[in-house]
Amino acid sequence: MPFITVGKENSGSVTLYYEDHGSGKPIVLIHGYPLNGASWEKQTPSLLAAGYRVITYDRRGFGYSSKTAAGYDYDTFAEDLHQLVTTLDLRHFTLVGFSMGGGEVARYISNHGSRNVHKAVFISAIPPFLLKTVDNPDGVDGSVFQGIQKAIMSDRYAFFGEFFQNFYNWDLLQGKRVTEQAMQASWNVAAATSGTASLACVSAWLEDFRDDLSHLDVPVLVIHGDSDRIVPLAASGLRTAALVKQARLVVIKDGPHCITWTHADEVSRELVSFLQET
Repeated sequence: MPFITVGKENSGSVTLYYEDHGSGKPIVLIHGYPLNGASWEKQTPSLLAAGYRVITYDRRGFGYSSKTAAGYDYDTFAEDLHQLVTTLDLRHFTLVGFSMGGGEVARYISNHGSRNVHKAVFISAIPPFLLKTVDNPDGVDGSVFQGIQKAIMSDRYAFFGEFFQNFYNWDLLQGKRVTEQAMQASWNVAAATSGTASLACVSAWLEDFRDDLSHLDVPVLVIHGDSDRIVPLAASGLRTAALVKQARLVVIKDGPHCITWTHADEVSRELVSFLQET
């Protein structure tokens, strides 16, 4: 199992687990909350078949990566990503972020530039700014996030059970585009996540990425479901596409938050088509 070391915490090293498959132009896939790099299993075969090198990794606190007591902020996440692409000596690579993974895409390019970045993709992603404020009236009320934090502190396992109902729009798509077994598998992954990360990442979702998006100077693809209950299309995907000059928006009809699973064929087709453009 390959790991890279991105820091130290007291007597131990902080490591990130990653997988690196195939050859060709590199594609770095950044997972969402509360999953891990394996959540890209429906996109990886299509990308490999199209001739790309596919890199996935587990964010700190998730999967096989170190479960640290701190560092759950986007400057740290972006630095972790920077150390990964530097260690692997990636050139001309594409960053693809799902859900909170879109924050890494935006902050990475803002903090580290786009010299080696070829393209960027946001899927059901949290940018530009989820929190409702005076200058962001279309955002989500802060009480929603406070409720999430309270539920996690009370019983995060019960919270995950409810969360995935909306993650997959279970009431509408059960037995059609998602199975009970797939939901259970997601819960199992979430349950293994660091309790600290489970809670701390909620605050990270409130990061304002509007300035970060202004630094994007590469072709951008935004894919979002029009029935996303976790990160509403109007508060995120539509606004990101409007703020980024080189952005193309693809809206998945009846798509929930986790379109990478429920609408995997559509997402993979759009992703490969975008990557193949010169």
